Amino acid sequence: MKIYETLSEMQSLVGEVVGISDWTLIEQQRINTFADATGDHQWIHVDPERAAKGPFGAPIAHGFLTLSLLPVFLEKAFAIRSVKMGVNYGLNRVRFLKPVPVNSRVRGHFKLLAFEPITPRGAQLTYEMTVELEGGDKPACVAETIVRLFD
Repeated sequence: MKIYETLSEMQSLVGEVVGISDWTLIEQQRINTFADATGDHQWIHVDPERAAKGPFGAPIAHGFLTLSLLPVFLEKAFAIRSVKMGVNYGLNRVRFLKPVPVNSRVRGHFKLLAFEPITPRGAQLTYEMTVELEGGDKPACVAETIVRLFD
């Protein structure tokens, strides 16, 4: 995990990767729990026998499950010590480029795209989050996420 001392130091890092999270295992129980929480019980996610005969040969995680790991990835990728509070502000763009099979591992890469000061004592940061699929030839997901952070 990368540690930054102050929010203001992030301004000089625009255009750079500011953190990479640990790997997170996507097991069937996580997929099932997400299906229960969202009501999305499509067989390709929750029926291992049927999914084994489907186009991916195994159950795959919901795209929105992959995206919902953003807070987990952020927490494990980097921290800014001076920040007292942060809020999600939204997403500009999300693409699901490759399915995430059950029992695979993913991690998040965060590239800082923009830093906009907010008065008083805050900033709006835009990150490109790339979800890497272990052993994959391309990312599982790429999303532009916006957060507001305050000292």
